[in-house]
Amino acid sequence: MAEEPQPEAAPAAVAAATEVVVTEKAPVEAEKKVEETPAVEAETKEEKKDEEATAAVGGDEAGAIEGTGSRRATWWRTCLTRRRRRSDEFKQLIAAALAAGEFNLPPPPPPPKAKAEAAAEETKTEESKAEEEPKAEEPAKEEPKAEVVVAVAEAEAATEEPKTEASSEEAKTEEPKAEAAADEEPKAEASPAEEAKPAEPELEEKTVVVTEEEAATKTVEAIEETIVPAAAAPAAVAATEEAAAPEPEAQAAAAAPEPVLIWGVPLVGDDERTDTVLLKFLRAREFKVKEAMAMLKSAVLWRKRFGIESLLDADLALPELDSVVFYRGADREGHPVCYNVYGEFQDKDLYEKAFGDEEKRERFLKWRIQLLERGILSQLDFSPSGICSMVQVTDLKNSPPMLGKHRAVTRQAVALLQDNYPEFIAKKVFINVPWWYLAANKMMSPFLTQRTKSKFIFASPAKSAETLFRYIAPEQVPVQFGGLFKEDDPEFTTSDAVTELTIKPSSKETVEIPVTENSTIVWELRVLGWEVSYGAEFTPDAEGGYTVIVQKMRKVPANEEPIMKGSFKVGEPGKIVLTINNPASKKKKLLYRSKVKSTSESV
Repeated sequence: MAEEPQPEAAPAAVAAATEVVVTEKAPVEAEKKVEETPAVEAETKEEKKDEEATAAVGGDEAGAIEGTGSRRATWWRTCLTRRRRRSDEFKQLIAAALAAGEFNLPPPPPPPKAKAEAAAEETKTEESKAEEEPKAEEPAKEEPKAEVVVAVAEAEAATEEPKTEASSEEAKTEEPKAEAAADEEPKAEASPAEEAKPAEPELEEKTVVVTEEEAATKTVEAIEETIVPAAAAPAAVAATEEAAAPEPEAQAAAAAPEPVLIWGVPLVGDDERTDTVLLKFLRAREFKVKEAMAMLKSAVLWRKRFGIESLLDADLALPELDSVVFYRGADREGHPVCYNVYGEFQDKDLYEKAFGDEEKRERFLKWRIQLLERGILSQLDFSPSGICSMVQVTDLKNSPPMLGKHRAVTRQAVALLQDNYPEFIAKKVFINVPWWYLAANKMMSPFLTQRTKSKFIFASPAKSAETLFRYIAPEQVPVQFGGLFKEDDPEFTTSDAVTELTIKPSSKETVEIPVTENSTIVWELRVLGWEVSYGAEFTPDAEGGYTVIVQKMRKVPANEEPIMKGSFKVGEPGKIVLTINNPASKKKKLLYRSKVKSTSESV
């Protein structure tokens, strides 16, 4: 009775304990918050100070105020310290993610067929187990019955002889009992089953004894059998532990995370190219470390899912598209130039081959990504002093309408390039831009960052070539875009510089090329839009020499061959005079270059 109230007191004790725990946790959490908030506030204050400093000094830098050298030095020091701090934090996040395996793809889910087969196998095994369990129980129930029968037979055989010897004595003792029973009231006669009941306890006791002895003998035998294996167990366990214990080298290899490369550059390590690659992701997210980390992780996982490594060596069988996107030359700062010529899709057969159905559009997307990856690996250099970005020139002349079969794949390609290839575009020049494209760009301009807008250049058809020449030298620009570069040119290469001149309206321009004796002079020139008169002559230096007309003055129409070439074998010192007459009311752009060959070279 004294122990009954204890269960009632237990919940109260538990409640009190929980209250104590709760009350104790609250101060700890408060202390954590008090400890964390100053650190967070300090970091945010530092970031705000950096941003204010860069904004203030940068504003003076970009404004009309002519800042002193100390201001500029302060601004640069602030930017560099902030960049280094964010870069170090970025590297720490990458190392932690590599150790946690966050750059690894999750295992693929099993296919539906395998799931169905596994479920069917599980149901079959369960059914077979359910069928085997009753069968195993039946013999276990029958064995005690056999033991009981044997025990009963032995008990009867053992009790027969004592009964015969003591029958006379029992008869004598039973006679007084019978007389005493006769004096009492008569009782109901016992049935044969009830008469047999007193013998049951003896049988049960004997059967229990028999079964316990058998069980004891069995357990003794089992113990004897297990004595030797138990003695040998420690040696076996030691052997298995030695076999299972990995070597230190294997443990180190397993503990070290698998290196992750992107464009052949490791994300962590002493490689000097690593900082260049990581800086691209930081710049793309305005040096917000967490956002840059999310972008990097997404890019690495996408490259694994898309199969970039295998795509590099794949043969997509699209040689017709070599004239649509190609790399040619470099700009004035050394960036490789990639040209996109969408006017080639005027060919209906080519358009259908590239965008005819979903499978073809998917192949075109892979081809475009493959071309970009190959260009990055072959054209760019991620070393600190290398060129790690490119210039893209997009020709919109005769490009297909925006609403077409290519619309979906174009959007997908643009999204992939923006999300997975940060800061790879130094400039993006759009040439032969129609008016409607300029209007669409003005509508989208407010949604673009200032850094992105500063990279876009748009040029109308009349100013496309001149716009290109501001960023790319004419000898690097292909002929189809107004330059002088031609494949397999036997006379000139990109190392032969081109001279640019502007011909004023209604005026004449002359170009003099000096030559020596016993040589051959070759030249080529181009006037954008032509519609001018052109002629060439040789004038010797000697007095009284005769002028030789090399090319008569003639009018060159707009549809004439874009480049005029000439050559003259010189026997005496003199000069070649090129004359261009511009009768139009608009100025013209003249491009020319020349080369003097010796007699042996000309032969």
